[in-house]
Amino acid sequence: MPSVLHVSDVHFGPKHLPEIAAALLDLARRAPPDLVVVSGDLTQRAKPYQFREARAWVDAFGVPVAWVPGNHDVPMYRVWERLFAPFGAWRRHFDPDLVRDQRVDGVAAVGVNTAFSWTVKHGRLRPADLADLDRRLARLSPEITRIVVAHHPLALLPELGGEPAARGGAAALAACGRRRVDLVLSGHLHHGFSGPVAAGNPLVLHAGTATSSRGRGLERGRNSFNWIEIEENALAVEHRFWDPVRGAFATENRRRFPRPCRL
Repeated sequence: MPSVLHVSDVHFGPKHLPEIAAALLDLARRAPPDLVVVSGDLTQRAKPYQFREARAWVDAFGVPVAWVPGNHDVPMYRVWERLFAPFGAWRRHFDPDLVRDQRVDGVAAVGVNTAFSWTVKHGRLRPADLADLDRRLARLSPEITRIVVAHHPLALLPELGGEPAARGGAAALAACGRRRVDLVLSGHLHHGFSGPVAAGNPLVLHAGTATSSRGRGLERGRNSFNWIEIEENALAVEHRFWDPVRGAFATENRRRFPRPCRL
């Protein structure tokens, strides 16, 4: 039964919490997942030292890691760089192709970039991004479990609290349905929730902030991540929160969802 550790919005920089980041690594070493997914915002202000620290942390998991950039991984105040080389530092420290796909134990995680330089906050998918995502999904063998990773939400759900979904998100979800994707993982909002499962549509699962002080909504001042176990006909999802008294993460809720492509 493959397992996936889904973390997001780790924000290396002024808002990062090193103690919690170290505890998350320790948890993953003691009970290694088959795959780690990091759905963006690895840095707070896209500075080189923040990228170096974030990359060292990611590499320390010791298992395959899939990642995508977030809006905070684009420089905000270095205007020239923001306009003309928004992903320059990301490409140097993480991936020339922006996203890192992974395939392990019958599971494929396929990333799509929703961050861009012309906004401070919101996301978009260009037609070229959508076409590339569809091509990569089409190349996967029929029996493999498919996960799509984005930073910004792709589905317009009530839990967004008025925040928009990424522009082009509906088209991306339609492609996921056509390509029999089971699960879409994202972050950005700093609170976790899941979208409804319907025949032909993937389960949409958001993560809170794993290691920063920027939790929002019901997760204000809290840190969380998702632990996912992929069963033959279901997805078992645990939402785990940092307990400062125990100095450890603990499961606060566990839900089982039918696998959408099996409905």
